[in-house]
Amino acid sequence: MKTRRMIGPAAGILLPYLLYEMVRGQSWDVHLSLPRGHFYVVSAVALLSVLIAFAVGLAGRRARNIKISCLSLAFVSLAEVFMVHGLSTPNLMLHATHLPGVAASLSVLLATFWLWMSALPTDHPFIRYFIRFEKQMLPLWTAILAVLGSLALLYPDAISFIPLNSNPLKGIAIALVILINGYTIYRYYHAYEYSRFPLQLSIVYSAGWLIVSQLIMATGETWRLSWWLYHFLLLASMVVMLVGLKSQYAAKKSLAGALRALFTTDPIERITESMSPSVKALMAATESKDVYTAGHNLRVTLYAMQIAQELQLPPDQLRALSQGSIIHDIGKLDIPDEILNKPGRLNEEERSIIEQHPARGYEMCRRLGFMKEELEIIRSHHEKWNGEGYPDRLAGEQIPRLARIVAVADVYDALTSDRAYRQAMSHEQAMAILRENRGTHFDPKCLDAWEQAVEGSSSVSSTTSLAYSSIRRLYSFEHEG
Repeated sequence: MKTRRMIGPAAGILLPYLLYEMVRGQSWDVHLSLPRGHFYVVSAVALLSVLIAFAVGLAGRRARNIKISCLSLAFVSLAEVFMVHGLSTPNLMLHATHLPGVAASLSVLLATFWLWMSALPTDHPFIRYFIRFEKQMLPLWTAILAVLGSLALLYPDAISFIPLNSNPLKGIAIALVILINGYTIYRYYHAYEYSRFPLQLSIVYSAGWLIVSQLIMATGETWRLSWWLYHFLLLASMVVMLVGLKSQYAAKKSLAGALRALFTTDPIERITESMSPSVKALMAATESKDVYTAGHNLRVTLYAMQIAQELQLPPDQLRALSQGSIIHDIGKLDIPDEILNKPGRLNEEERSIIEQHPARGYEMCRRLGFMKEELEIIRSHHEKWNGEGYPDRLAGEQIPRLARIVAVADVYDALTSDRAYRQAMSHEQAMAILRENRGTHFDPKCLDAWEQAVEGSSSVSSTTSLAYSSIRRLYSFEHEG
């Protein structure tokens, strides 16, 4: 991931801490001892956290996904333990004890741990261990925290043996929160660059603000104006999460489906779930006109993604590739059916009409506001490395890189699919033709990457049926919507 792409989130996370440092120690960093006000703010954070945990937890049970359950546990932990922090406010219900400071720090540590768990790969040992208890995790953890929290409020002085407010534990807590949340931020932002799910970005900000909150807890002076900042920062992180959940739900009208899409590892589901509504609408249009074209588009996308991964393209390029390649033939919507589905070979005039589809698709999607990379794929996927392609007769590296990738995937799928005028070739026959055209039709690096991707792999032979089933699901979704 390139560092500059993190500038926006990094600024959003760091600005509150810079504000804290500007206020701390100044003459206007006044002492505001407001026990009731403190209780109300903490209660608001806890209540919103409970709402998030409940929504995510319910969706997680329906989706049967351990990582969604971990996300729910993060907000259960924050809600219950931070509520202990609020109820133990000095001179409200209890006398002054170490409990508020310990509870505040512990709430952030526990939320940090479960957020980290939700960001881990599904084959991580921790995930494999906890998946055995997925159904029991949420109710059991909620009950454990409730019992421990009640005991802490009944015997607040007993907690004084935990020196979370002094070194070395204070320093260890800070280091753990920074390191673990740093990993969580990286994982979720990396995923966000690919799929652009709003909840992923919300989690990035929430995890970042947990870091800032822990720093303020550790260095701030209780009841000072600067110390109050972390309470409002946690409140803001809950609001951001609720906004992310609402946006995620709006995209699919099903929170369980939206969260399942958030953590999916299936390549076909990942592509179809991350499509924008405009791309889905265009996909539905191609399905209604020509079943072959729709299935072809998705297969080409899957093949192109394999090539791109071999070339180690960054996530933003992978996303652009998936969005552009899946509608690369959209210009064929303007081609008459009698030409598009002609059983024999095309004459010169018909060939000329067919060759207009990249420019037509480009103009159509340009008016719809598609980004530059997607438009380049649509317009240039029939260009050839030697400059003899169409519509612009570009050559070599004049051809956009993503279009060069799609060119390999497009021809391979065309060769290995049944057409109106011929039967499909075998994988070996198609690969032989691709190799013959290395350096003339195809970018040698892209072709080499495709050979590496399919070498010893059985995924190519199974992609056709998967692509068709995914297209049918996508088409049904559009019509239901």
